[in-house]
Amino acid sequence: MAATTEAVGAARAVPERPRARVHLPGLDGLRGLAVIAVIVYHLEGSWLPGGFLGVDVFFVVSGFLITTLLLREGERTGRIDLRSFWVRRARRLLPALLLCVVGSVLVASLSERDLLVGIGRQVLGALTFSTNWLEIGAGSDYFDRGSPQLFRSLWSLAVEEQFYLLWPFAVVGLGALTRSWRVRTGIAAGLATLSTILMAAAWEPGSATRAYYGTDTHATGLMIGAALAFAWSAPHRAWTSTVTWQRYRRWVVGGSLGVLTLLVVVLAESSAVTFRGGIALASLATAGVLLGTIDRDGPLRRALEWGPLTAVGRRSYGLYLWHWPVILVVAQDIPASDGTARFLWSRVWAVVVTWACADLSFRLVETPMRRHGFRGCARLLLARLGPLDGRRAKIALAAGLLTAVAVTTVVLTAPDTSSTQRMIEANEAAASGPRQDETVVLRDDFTMPRGREIDAFGDSMMVGAVPALKYYFPGIQIDARSNRHWSDGEAAVERAGDTLRRAVVMSFGTNAGIDEATVTAVLDRIGPDRMVVLVTIHIDEPRTRADNTLLRRVAKERANVEVADWDAAVRSRPDQLQPDGIHPSLEGAHLYASTIRAAFARLSEEATGTKVKLAPKPMP
Repeated sequence: MAATTEAVGAARAVPERPRARVHLPGLDGLRGLAVIAVIVYHLEGSWLPGGFLGVDVFFVVSGFLITTLLLREGERTGRIDLRSFWVRRARRLLPALLLCVVGSVLVASLSERDLLVGIGRQVLGALTFSTNWLEIGAGSDYFDRGSPQLFRSLWSLAVEEQFYLLWPFAVVGLGALTRSWRVRTGIAAGLATLSTILMAAAWEPGSATRAYYGTDTHATGLMIGAALAFAWSAPHRAWTSTVTWQRYRRWVVGGSLGVLTLLVVVLAESSAVTFRGGIALASLATAGVLLGTIDRDGPLRRALEWGPLTAVGRRSYGLYLWHWPVILVVAQDIPASDGTARFLWSRVWAVVVTWACADLSFRLVETPMRRHGFRGCARLLLARLGPLDGRRAKIALAAGLLTAVAVTTVVLTAPDTSSTQRMIEANEAAASGPRQDETVVLRDDFTMPRGREIDAFGDSMMVGAVPALKYYFPGIQIDARSNRHWSDGEAAVERAGDTLRRAVVMSFGTNAGIDEATVTAVLDRIGPDRMVVLVTIHIDEPRTRADNTLLRRVAKERANVEVADWDAAVRSRPDQLQPDGIHPSLEGAHLYASTIRAAFARLSEEATGTKVKLAPKPMP
């Protein structure tokens, strides 16, 4: 009790540092909506396809607030104290980030080691705010759910920190160059336009890494926010004091809110529109909503000032830090396929855990650090621990050293490749034998095919099932490699030419979706005299349902084509997937092969009218 009293007394003795903050009503609520959008998108992409735009909302708000803070300091003191600015940013970001990195690494090491692939690079990127550039160098893809990275979401924190580091110099330089708000606003708007152009130029179909991660290509929102701050510093407050604004305010704010909502609901991560104007449009719409929030009281501000939404906004940093590692760990501990009750409850649990972590971070780390700073918090900690040679201090020191050793050990011993990748590489070698060119005499024969009568073409999904396919279909000829598209399948069928066997399996679409024209071209090349099975895809992406619907529709139009519904087969059995939640495990590979066998049986029965008896195939 005495120790507690001493600690409280010490806390009261530590004076709170004056906070150089720009508090504008409604912005906590706007942050809250942004982080909710991002979390929903990461929980399940089809629930909110454009939820990733929440990051760009953050960028606009950050660009506006930071620029406003710097301008106000310059007006108040006649100078901008860069050292104090960076110290405040460090107090705000570093302690909570360090807690998240340490905690996530340790928990992931106890859950699934595949989550630790590349963890050394990820930890380095997180702690040096260089995640985006390190991941560009590593060829990572933010939208690739098949290669989960524990700290993938920290790319945006890196972009913001780089902005915090460089932008104050620009503000100081612009202040020395001109006092005209028009010139400064124009320069910031010009930089936003340039970034938009660079993103559009850098984007390539199926490869958004450079366009999305680059600080230069993804600075549009930050610069739009900065431009708005320069205009807000003018006497007319970004034109909000003008008659024109009062006349059209409702339309501007309402239209901005409508556009932003529409984009968050419908904009797809794979669409060219997203990277060629979509993100810029969302940033502009955010600026309109922000301006309508801060210019005066009204329904929008009151909605954004709603207590629960404000509470989420105040914890938005912690929520953003913790949500992705928590989602990955929960997904490993509670495997489930989307669309099932188990999946829904696993996502609810992920939200509960995320909120708990973020709330503890807010109360125990972020708020004390913001109020007391590094030195003040250090004094508080020492007051709670007592004398340095006391029992509490020794326990705390031992715990700290043990944690540091544990994290270092985990990072140094982390695997270089995932178990899925190792499996794919081994199976690719087993499937990469030379093609047995043989003369095939086609006849009107739709009886159940044997293995030596089947050609199989596919991507990494099929690679994962190579041993099982050979077990179910002895003599099957497999042409499968990872990172293939339907166009690669078309080329493989073309190469086979007249040696194509009388039964064909096509399994593509995991990597870049399914194009109807290409599927139709492949089926035309195979012809109506061969039995064809199309395998559906199972991935955690919004396009899955549409792609599989396309395959079923195309198959229904052709009497010689049947669908092997791998997606439906594995949806209720997520335990038969690899840790990435996409590729089949050993058991899953047998489910994959048996699904294809059942499809051939159905096709044969429909064509011949004869029931096919499938003998049980026990696990070898």
